[in-house]
Amino acid sequence: MSATSPETLIVDRRGAVMEIRFNRPHRLNAVVEAFYSELLAALAEAERDPEVRCVILTGEGRAFCVGADMKEHGSAQRTLFQRRRYLQLGNDVCEAILRHRKPVIAAVNGYALGAGAEMAVACDFIVMAEEAQIGFPETSIGTCVGGGVSKLLPQLVGLNMARQLLYTGRRIDGREAARIGLATSCHAADAMPAEAQKLAESLAGQAPVSIAMLKRLVNQGSDTGLESQLQQELDAVFTCSTTTDWQEGVDAFAEKRAPQFKGH
Repeated sequence: MSATSPETLIVDRRGAVMEIRFNRPHRLNAVVEAFYSELLAALAEAERDPEVRCVILTGEGRAFCVGADMKEHGSAQRTLFQRRRYLQLGNDVCEAILRHRKPVIAAVNGYALGAGAEMAVACDFIVMAEEAQIGFPETSIGTCVGGGVSKLLPQLVGLNMARQLLYTGRRIDGREAARIGLATSCHAADAMPAEAQKLAESLAGQAPVSIAMLKRLVNQGSDTGLESQLQQELDAVFTCSTTTDWQEGVDAFAEKRAPQFKGH
């Protein structure tokens, strides 16, 4: 990060894994404008740093993120333009996660509601504590989901289940989230951080160019015709074959050793 430390985040590097921990536990990591701005900056730093191969998002305290800080919203005197700018920041964060060249894991340690659930759904993987809860309460407060959830959630859990979760605002725990395919896995609360780190380290060991190509292909696949997707896959395979990592992968396979990828 820059010389100025973020106020709403704790950013830590563990080898090739950057952990970004939401740090407003006194408000259950509820979102304010500075939170979004600092998170965008942290994600951009992870994107730029060639030593970072995977990102973990998690929360300090007993929540992942409970959505917008309603106390601040209630007291703030915002113009319509300022309100729109704040909402755009939320969408920008989810888009930054989706378009990030590196895998992003949501390690959901507690409540993930509203904007918190939106950020989790934008991640490549969701690892949850068994008792953690995720939900979309927007209809109960007269608003609507953002961050691409209306598109992404049906792809993860199917249209019928997505309708149930979004229309009713029902919360589900980590066990049910894993059962319906929303969460990648769920674990006992004390084991969950280590499991998320283990997944991150596994992803960090893969070829970075290959991961970046695949993430883009997978995320756009449902919107792309087969002919176009086949051509883009061909281009991706060719691009990967021009990297030194491709040769390293071939050599490591032949020599029966673990590859050491450099990201170029």
